[in-house]
Order: sequence, then structure tokens, then C-alpha cells
Amino acid sequence: MANKYKILIVEDESSILSFIKATLEANEYQAITADTCKNGLMMYASHRPDLVILDLGLPDMDGTEFIKEVRRNSITPILVLSARTEENDKVSALDLGANDYITKPFGTAELLARVRAALRSKRNSESSGTTGGEFTLNDMIINYDKRSVFVGNQEIKLTQTEYNILALLSFHSGKVLTYAFIINQIWGYVDGTSTKKLQVNMSNLRKKLGSKPGENKYIINELGVGYRMQDEF
Repeated sequence: MANKYKILIVEDESSILSFIKATLEANEYQAITADTCKNGLMMYASHRPDLVILDLGLPDMDGTEFIKEVRRNSITPILVLSARTEENDKVSALDLGANDYITKPFGTAELLARVRAALRSKRNSESSGTTGGEFTLNDMIINYDKRSVFVGNQEIKLTQTEYNILALLSFHSGKVLTYAFIINQIWGYVDGTSTKKLQVNMSNLRKKLGSKPGENKYIINELGVGYRMQDEF
């Protein structure tokens, strides 16, 4: 029991809360629950969970207030669960520090995959995302020291910008990075052409990695929101 990941569920709909709790416990996670933002913050402070699954539409205050409070001094992964489908809501939650966003209704397989991804992101953050200066995903290897990338046994020639984008995504594997976050990290500013510039570089990068249209072998495009480095293989 002591070695189980502890997950805090903050959700006011009792049927959804019960479903998530039962699903997590059936898959050997330890689940604790809260039905308001205030209670969620109290449970978070008391239990220090490994992951938070957070509904945004809570009865006492918006779930984004929970994200803001936790992000004052913690990088605990936060998986937002909400009926809100507008891209602005997703981007806002991610920019505040949420790791991922699932739209209701959702399936068990999707929920568990996102939980695994968020927990892996936590492990990557704790270990600086590297093992021996390398990142490995499927048949791709990034050597941070040499700034080189291999797919299979073939070295992939990337521009400096393409490499920087790939490395940034790998540091945060499993986490959705918004367009604005990536642009600020790579170019240091955002202007009217920044998103298009990012999309062009990303298209070239994915082609060089051998990704075919519709294939998410390495990088997932969260349409209208940003990009995520795949982390399960």
C-alpha cells in the first residue's frame, strides 16, 4: 500500500467522482477525494498527493484557483477534467500550470493513459528528464550533450531551432505545452507570426523524424492548444 501512487480527485459530481475513484483503485492507485475547491486544497496540504485530477466547475470557486494556489510552490502534476470544450479554457488552464486536459465525457482507457503520462512527467521532472544525458522514445534517441538526434541507427540533421523545440518537448514529455509557452522558450517573444513560425518548424521536424500524416509516434498535436511529446511506447 505504501508504494502506491496517491491521487487526489477534486470533483463535485458524485457519480463521476465514484467512477474515477473506483477506476483508480482497481488499477492499484490510492485515491483520496474532495468535492469543493476549498476541501481540495485542504486535502492537498494534508496528503501531498503524487497527482491531482481536478474539475474546473466546482461549487465554491473555479478550479483554476486551485491550480494557481498549488503552483505557488509545487510542480505536482494536475490533470484537468472538465465539460468545458472551448480552446481558450484549455489554454488558460495549461498556461496556469496544468499538465493535461481531458474533456467530459471520457473513457476509462483515456483516463488511465493520461494518469500514467502525468506521473511519468513527474518522474522526468524529478530526474531532470535525462538518464546519462539521453532521452529515448521508441527508436528515437536525443543526446543532450552532443545535441544530436538518432532515429534507429540514422542521425537526423536538425536546424538549431528544430533541435531546441524537440529538446524542450522531451524535457516535459507527457505534458501539453501551449503554443505561447514553446514560442517564449524558443524565441523569447510572441508576435503575429510566431504561431505560424512554430507550426512550420514543427512540420519540418516531424517530417525529418519520419512521422507520417496522422501518426503520433513521437509528437502529438493538440489542435488549437499546443504540442505534447509522446511518452508511452
